[in-house]
Amino acid sequence: MTRQLLPLAAVAVLAAVVGFFAAKHFAGDAVPAPDGVEALVGQARPDFRHADLDGRMRGAADFDGSLTLLNFWATWCAPCVEEMPMLSELQDAYRDRGLRVVGIALDERNRAAAFARDLGLSYPVLLGEADVVITSRRFGNASGMLPYSVLIDPEGVVLWVRLGALERAELERIIRENLPSA
Repeated sequence: MTRQLLPLAAVAVLAAVVGFFAAKHFAGDAVPAPDGVEALVGQARPDFRHADLDGRMRGAADFDGSLTLLNFWATWCAPCVEEMPMLSELQDAYRDRGLRVVGIALDERNRAAAFARDLGLSYPVLLGEADVVITSRRFGNASGMLPYSVLIDPEGVVLWVRLGALERAELERIIRENLPSA
């Protein structure tokens, strides 16, 4: 059994290292979504189901009715970790106007859960490994790089996607443009 797990562990470590260096490469420059993702903008959001920090299964429809920012991240992704406090601040600032930030961690369950709790995030975090890769791909992230963010309107229509680190000013402008007037 251990011999069978060794190749899988090696692949997981290799994927994590590649993702880490790719994310570091994009840390200073958010890049437009890869080709083909633009076709997702204006379309109904794909579905997903992942466990939250308490082990409850949550689906995409659980967040319908709010402007929702999905943020795919991992503990080993430096730009992901750097932007998480900002996402928590934006969640707090715009919650009353209808914003929901949802983190989706591509990481080992216990590590991601402990990290999210230690950081004291003010938004829900969903967890997974291979299933999160599938969800990320359904949302247009064919490269699998992190961070990856998707903004969805209250009716479940994809409004915007971003591969790479988020810039607060740009993200806040897009959020304000898509929230109902106060």
